[in-house]
Amino acid sequence: MEKQDGKYLTFVLGNEGYGIPILQVKEIIGMMEITHIPKTPSFIKGVINLRGKIIPVMDLRLKLDMETQEYTERTCIIVVEIIVNQVKRFMGIIVDMVSEVVNIQQEEIEEALDYGAKVEGDFLTGMGKVKGKVFMLLNINKIVDFEEVVNLFNSELKEDIANV
Repeated sequence: MEKQDGKYLTFVLGNEGYGIPILQVKEIIGMMEITHIPKTPSFIKGVINLRGKIIPVMDLRLKLDMETQEYTERTCIIVVEIIVNQVKRFMGIIVDMVSEVVNIQQEEIEEALDYGAKVEGDFLTGMGKVKGKVFMLLNINKIVDFEEVVNLFNSELKEDIANV
């Protein structure tokens, strides 16, 4: 198992805790107006204009085949940085609620075996144990296939998104 310890942003989807490496998180914003893009999968909510940058947004619940849920005042968008063809790109992921930043030591992480979790095994990098809770540690690059997302949009948006 590769070294995974470090700081993680933890968040909640339903009753389950998840974590992504803090180094991939660019910012956390409240829900804002999302421009819907026709003929996209249900997990793609559309794009947002974040300080002049067009950023695609996906609902992580829907991407992970979880039940839909009404957005609340705690629902937020985590803007993450992913690598596509060795180039950094930004993507927004909608989560139910952000929890906290935690430091997870290597001895607190177990391999991502098939625990019957609601995510496919290759999305998981491990299971982190923190303060008596278990967090599914996600490989955000495996969940967010940016090229797939870009290919869903028309050519004008592709250029805007590619320039982010």
